[in-house]
Parts: sequence; structure tokens; C-alpha cells
Amino acid sequence: MTAADEFVFGYGSLAAGVAGRRARIADHRRVWGVAMDNALRIPGYKYYRRREDGSQPKFWVAFLDLVEAAGVTTDGVLFCVDDADLGALDARERNYDRIDVSAHVRDAPGRVWAYRGSDAGRARLRTGRDRGTAVVSRDYLEDVRAGFAAHGIADDPDPGALPVFDLERVDVAA
Repeated sequence: MTAADEFVFGYGSLAAGVAGRRARIADHRRVWGVAMDNALRIPGYKYYRRREDGSQPKFWVAFLDLVEAAGVTTDGVLFCVDDADLGALDARERNYDRIDVSAHVRDAPGRVWAYRGSDAGRARLRTGRDRGTAVVSRDYLEDVRAGFAAHGIADDPDPGALPVFDLERVDVAA
């Protein structure tokens, strides 16, 4: 397979700011399914601080996930990648496992990958929900909404019971 035969199905933040085309994945739905432990500062990763005072709250910051759901289709964005892109995405999407979803994307132009929540990422969100400290970053939510709008996707990734906080993302040097 050549680089032109490899694609990623973005259904959350990966749908924002990419040149691609709208696509649908069958038998999957979008959920708030993974989280990161914001109490940690991991070299080469990120954490969030409150915009109002710069503090680093001990939250579990939630992100979108893709789960199997028979009979359900989910809109997203399909974009072309090469090996370097996949390596960078694998590093960025550390709360996820890259899976082959080609068979679920109608008229897939080649191999299609998606990032599905890892067991550890999903466990972190369960912990945050159990403790009442799972939240969504307003910037993340608005980036996803803007990405959807840019590609004509009407789905709203409503966080439901998860509170939305005005958090600033801080990237930690490696």
C-alpha cells in the first residue's frame, strides 16, 4: 500500500483543521469516552489550567471516543495520511488505540484508521465520573464544533452531564 492508500477517520478533534472529505462510519457512535489525568505533568504531553487563575485543577479532562454500536452511523472527516503523519498521530493520540475501520467506511478509498479509546483512557474517564471531577475543556469542544461545521457535519458533541470549563491547554516540553 502506498501513502495515498492510507486515511484517518476523524470524528472529534481530528475533524478540525484538516483538509479532507466528509465520510460516515457504520456500526459506530461518538461518545465522551476517554480522559486524561490533569493532575500529572507528563513530558511531551499536555495539561490544562484554569484561565481565570492559572491553577492546574485535579480534573479528569474528557475527550470524544468511538464505540461499536450496531446499526448506528457516525459522520466524520476522512483525510489522507502517510507513515510520518500516522507516527505523529499515534504520539498525539496517546489515550487511544489506532484501529483499522476500513470495512465500516462505505467506499473507503484505501485503508482507513480511526483512534478508539484505550482501556486506560476509558478507565480514567470512569474514575473521573465516579469522583465527580470529569470535565470537558471549552476550547476542545468549540474546536470540534468548528471542525464539524467546516465539513457540513450537523452532529453536536453535547457533553451531557459533563461540565464544561474554560481551560487553557499547556504543552509540556519533552
